[in-house]
Amino acid sequence: ILHYIAHTGSRELFRLAVLAIALGVAFGAAELFGVSFALGAFFAGMILAESQLSQRAAQETLPLRDAFAVLFFVSVGMLFNPMILVAQPLLVGVTFLIIVIGNATAASAIALMFGYPSHVALTLGLSLAQIGEFSFILAGLGVDLALLPEAGRDLVLAGAILSILVNPLLFAALDRLTPWLKARERTIAAQEGRAEPPELAAISLTDHAVLVGHGRVGSLVAQTLQEARLPYLVIEERQVIVEQLRARGVDVIAGNAAQPGLLEAANVASARWLISAIPNPFESGNLIEQAHAINPKLEIIARAHSDAEVDYLKKFGADLIIMGEREIARGISDHILSRIDAPAAPVADQNQNARQVGPKPMAG
Repeated sequence: ILHYIAHTGSRELFRLAVLAIALGVAFGAAELFGVSFALGAFFAGMILAESQLSQRAAQETLPLRDAFAVLFFVSVGMLFNPMILVAQPLLVGVTFLIIVIGNATAASAIALMFGYPSHVALTLGLSLAQIGEFSFILAGLGVDLALLPEAGRDLVLAGAILSILVNPLLFAALDRLTPWLKARERTIAAQEGRAEPPELAAISLTDHAVLVGHGRVGSLVAQTLQEARLPYLVIEERQVIVEQLRARGVDVIAGNAAQPGLLEAANVASARWLISAIPNPFESGNLIEQAHAINPKLEIIARAHSDAEVDYLKKFGADLIIMGEREIARGISDHILSRIDAPAAPVADQNQNARQVGPKPMAG
């Protein structure tokens, strides 16, 4: 349905269709399956997320989301009884401590169990040391179903509001505490004889190509660079491929290219090209942005799978974006045109149209 409506070119009709689908699915789920309207709306969001137009739907309904968010918090404020802060300060304080300390302790403990440093664990814990909008919905449902007294709902609302108010203060305190925690971690590591992870050694190559990703596309690019005797290095996450490249004598850095310090270790400041052969456009855009900040003169080449990805990567400053589907079309067109007696000029025009490496011109 959304595809047909999108082809009409009317933004208002598309926005209305998204709203109608969301409300219709939410109401239908509530009536047919007996779930709450809020849960039905959640199902509607999951259904819309499966559409190829999900990103556009999210962008078009952003003003509506902000408006409904305002109304939602207005309704929450109408439910809250501020007199509970005076009537039952002890219970409010206990609820607040359970929310903040309970959530923060659980999240920090899980992070520490997975081996994260203490300052990272605390940051994660404080990020979760509050409860969000879904708690308000659950509290309201509890009252409607007679599972929770109104006093309990007021306690939940009071604790949630206090946790939201206090959270920025906790993060400000964490900013002051983080340097001490890092110094303490280094001291403990030295006492226990544990060496800190070594810093990445900088590559001595200059005027070289930095190839990010050594998969199906990256390996072919690397082969071309090798045959042309151009200096290059590879940044690759998969350890098996890293070991294979090192065995062949290829300069390679193991890790994610967006990792802090890795582009500096690849000597991007003195590089001539950056070739992003990874398929994820969001990672590629982040990489391009970081590389441009280090070396504004760097020529950046990236891959894409759609016109939307081409436009996205172009925003970050990619100089050349190759879209695989257009290259396939170009190859087929070249083969067909080579078999017929076609004028030279139309052939060039066809090739130029088939291989569009920048954003598509707006139809007008």
